[in-house]
Amino acid sequence: MWVHFTIPSTMGLQRPGLLAERIYGLDLSVYRESHLLIQTRRDFTFDLNKLLMPIEQTSEPKDYYIRILTTSERAGLISDIRIDEIDLLSKRFIRQDLPDLLLGSSIVFLALIMLFCSSYLHRKQRSSWVALCLFSLSIGILIITYSPLTYIYFKEYGKILLLLFDVSLFLLIPSFNYYIDQVFNGQFRFFTKYRRLQAYYSAFCLVALIVYTISGQHYEVYYVILNIILSVLILLQLLLIIVLSILRAIKGSWSAILLSLGIILFASSATADLIFYYLSHRTYVLYLWKFGVVILILTLVIILARRISADYGKLLNYSKELEIYNHSLQRTEKMKIISDLAASVAHEVRNPLQVTRGFLQLLSSRTDEKNKTYFDLATNELDRASDIITDFLTFAKPDLETIVVLDMYEEMKKIEAMMTPMASMYGGVLLFKSQEQLYFRGNSSKLKQALINIIKNSIEAIGSDGWIKINADTEGEEVIVRIADNGDGMDDEEVAKLGIPFFSTKTKGTGLGLMVTFRIIEAMRGTIVFHSVKTKGTEVIIRFPLIVKDSELPNEIGA
Repeated sequence: MWVHFTIPSTMGLQRPGLLAERIYGLDLSVYRESHLLIQTRRDFTFDLNKLLMPIEQTSEPKDYYIRILTTSERAGLISDIRIDEIDLLSKRFIRQDLPDLLLGSSIVFLALIMLFCSSYLHRKQRSSWVALCLFSLSIGILIITYSPLTYIYFKEYGKILLLLFDVSLFLLIPSFNYYIDQVFNGQFRFFTKYRRLQAYYSAFCLVALIVYTISGQHYEVYYVILNIILSVLILLQLLLIIVLSILRAIKGSWSAILLSLGIILFASSATADLIFYYLSHRTYVLYLWKFGVVILILTLVIILARRISADYGKLLNYSKELEIYNHSLQRTEKMKIISDLAASVAHEVRNPLQVTRGFLQLLSSRTDEKNKTYFDLATNELDRASDIITDFLTFAKPDLETIVVLDMYEEMKKIEAMMTPMASMYGGVLLFKSQEQLYFRGNSSKLKQALINIIKNSIEAIGSDGWIKINADTEGEEVIVRIADNGDGMDDEEVAKLGIPFFSTKTKGTGLGLMVTFRIIEAMRGTIVFHSVKTKGTEVIIRFPLIVKDSELPNEIGA
């Protein structure tokens, strides 16, 4: 093809130049009348070209000719010819395509970093991450290798750049489909089958590319395989993804809404590009898809970040649940061992202790006053040992054969009468507050034993000028008792060990009292939780299932 044009006088320009921003052609030759001014050649088939050259300063119009040689079905100018200062045209020559190079290079760089970091992810997260990396990498390479500036400055690598363009296109489709299928969680089986079919076709296109590159023949067949069929499959894929994304978005999925937005914008821009491309008989330069790509990648990254965040949240919750379960399992195993041991040993030990105590009392009545003190000390220690055995027996088998409907308000009044003198003796204040008619099932004597153990520990922890607040109320369908003090408090490690035999924060404590308390409350289908801060106090929260008492409910229920 020959293009003829006339350049007017350029005397108003110091260094005039000529710029043709878009030309379809491989080899370009520029003539001024019959004189050859510049000639460029390409040994590869990328026919989107540009032309920038200085021209002479003349006072009269001059005729110029551009000879365009190509092996494709299109040739000619698809932009205006600009005449201006060569420096200004040089800046425009680079500036028009530089954003594409910067955008593509940035996407490739980020994709490579993400691909490198994928080794640190869990296997389930890695597949989606790698698919997004490959998709972004392919997009970045496509943007770089579609810019004519790349082939002008790296003309010696033109064939390699074209191969990268085609390979990236074949890699883009399967990776994108796989990522979308992961977002859909494999919910649409026909889409899963379609993406596999398209992956096989991309592999077939890759084989066809290799055959064509080696042989250099049958371009028409290769063109149909790569351009016609593949373009139709891409259009069907984009339309299908749009429909499925809308269906998912209707169900209220935020990831699907983001995906729908990104894909619709990308698909709309890409579809418009393809339509304009074929309506213009393949003279249209695709550019709308780049804007859609940026938005799509942004939405895909946001979706992936949301998925990873959700997985991390699930992992944390699972770890906490597993830690609680393991702690509960260990405690249950320890308690079972102690329970079995207590049940088998306590009865055998208690009888010899009682016999020994009786003989000590007999001997004490026959000795002098000097030795009687030692007998009293021995008797007291035997009594303490007997109390420990009683705690073991209570833990091994709480005496809850008789379960009745209790009113926490009435139980609190009894405990207040019993514990207020002890608190006063230690210099503390005991404050009771209870809602009336808080009915639940339990054993009165064992409930008193459990609550007295806790209140006694609080009294011993507050010292003088301390206080203990005991509130009983309802919360939902539960009776809740809160016992709070401003005593010494405990750290997290000490709180975690509460209820373990022979662990106590007191110098002479055995830890058996709280062990029995835990066992009694569990036997009454309750729960107990400790919250404590060192030097600031402790709060104990006990919950029992609330029941509604009426005239038909029996007062006493067999265990």
